[in-house]
Amino acid sequence: MDNDEPLEPETKDENETTPAPQSSDEMLYCEAEPPTPVEKDKPIWESSETDLEIEDNEKFFTTGQKDLYLEACKLMGVVPVSYFIRNMEDSHMNLNHHGLGPRGTKAIAIALVSNTAITKLELEDNCIMEEGVLSLVEMLQENYYLQELDISENELGLEGARIISEFLQRNISALWNLTLSGNSFKEESATLLSQALSANYRLKRLDLSHNQFSDLGGEQLGQMLGVGEAELTPSSPALNVGLTALDLSWNHIHTQGAVALCNGLRANVTLKKLDLSMNGFGNEGASALGETLRLNSTLVYLDVNGNDIGNEGAFKISRGLESNESLRVLKLFLNPISMEGAVSLILAIKKNPKSRMEELDISNVLVTDQFTKILEGVYAVHPQLDVEYKAAPGCSAKKTLFLLTNPMKMIQSYADQQKISVVDFFKSLNPAGTMKMPVGEFRKAMLQQNKVPINRYQIRELIKRMDEKTGMVNFSVLP
Repeated sequence: MDNDEPLEPETKDENETTPAPQSSDEMLYCEAEPPTPVEKDKPIWESSETDLEIEDNEKFFTTGQKDLYLEACKLMGVVPVSYFIRNMEDSHMNLNHHGLGPRGTKAIAIALVSNTAITKLELEDNCIMEEGVLSLVEMLQENYYLQELDISENELGLEGARIISEFLQRNISALWNLTLSGNSFKEESATLLSQALSANYRLKRLDLSHNQFSDLGGEQLGQMLGVGEAELTPSSPALNVGLTALDLSWNHIHTQGAVALCNGLRANVTLKKLDLSMNGFGNEGASALGETLRLNSTLVYLDVNGNDIGNEGAFKISRGLESNESLRVLKLFLNPISMEGAVSLILAIKKNPKSRMEELDISNVLVTDQFTKILEGVYAVHPQLDVEYKAAPGCSAKKTLFLLTNPMKMIQSYADQQKISVVDFFKSLNPAGTMKMPVGEFRKAMLQQNKVPINRYQIRELIKRMDEKTGMVNFSVLP
């Protein structure tokens, strides 16, 4: 990846600080781990961390913040969450699976109105329901510090979508990252959310995965993303101009919905990351996607894993890759593509001198020596590219043995000989001389350096170790 557009931030522990985004295009998704539970008996609405243990916590929080929360809990008739009290001055608050319920959520919201420390709040699987969502959006109208909110797996349904839609249309919060996965949203919810996103320009990342959108939902969201010139009318809805990342994986968007989404993407100039995996839109959807790739100059990351795309669809996608100059990551894993379709994909990249492709995942496709020989020719033209595939038994290009040699040990040995640090070795490969480097440039530099003999498979292992999930490798993670 290059410097101008990182794709995905690294997981942060609960007690680490999470910096505010530097631009509207940064940090497209992240993952977080739940806090370690404490094994005690709790009421039905509370999780294992919701006991009140405050006698030794004075040094962790401002008294006013603590007292406000305790009063709110008393008012709501709920047991305070000790984890919240202990960490209410950290930037990342993880309250996933705490059984808060709507009352416990309201107590949290009351305390957060005046909180200036927390910028990321996770409330996955807390049965917050409509009442809890209403408390949160009321809090967000007053709190201009909270930037990321995860309220996934809370069964919000249509009423929850309505509350969120009305809130988003007002553009009155600092929220830029919203996760709404697994909330039983159906077509009516898609309509409400599309209306909100057509008016909202602040939200940059939206996760709507694991919901129940079908083709109609895909059509609504496609209209929100954009319409072609031929479709523009005086009554056309406003288009979203803020989203840079949209996750629609694990829904029920089939051919008609996928085509509508692709039509919207043709005119969209802001969306950079799109996840449509596990929807099953087949070759017809892939055909529309290929035409979109031919016309779209913004999309950087595209995941269409598990969509029943065969060779016919792969050929159509290949046509788009022949002229696309923006896409860097394409995931086609778990699709019934054979070696013939795989060859068409890599040859399309080779034909395009302006291709910026860095990662192609076809790791379930069984290939032979013929494919790997063709791929070597592609690598010669695009050294930044890495293709993941499945080598057939006996294939001479199967490089399993290379993985037995730890690349870090080889680099450490060279660094010791030169009396330099491993970090200094990596920094010497970066023209900018900094601790971070785009993945594609790093891969190219590692292949072209002659200090340590290393191959693509070993480089892949290095990237996995240093990748920030933003399209950048970070040398500072090394010991």
